Amino acid sequence: MQSRDLKHMLGRLLGPAEAEIGCDACFEQLDRYVDLQVAGHDADAALPGLRTHLHGCPACREEYESLRALVGAQT
Repeated sequence: MQSRDLKHMLGRLLGPAEAEIGCDACFEQLDRYVDLQVAGHDADAALPGLRTHLHGCPACREEYESLRALVGAQT
């Protein structure tokens, strides 16, 4: 087993080391989070826990990546 795979598995078992929000809150704040990032603001400070959730939730991460791609295509 690769070190990276082991680290990922341990992270999933132990859970986040910082505050995390749930999927509902993530989806509600995702537009704002991306807007802050695109504007060059500290989105992680403005919306604590959202990045942690995105790292651990494939569905929310996919939505985030789609939104980032959409915003990138418009600029």
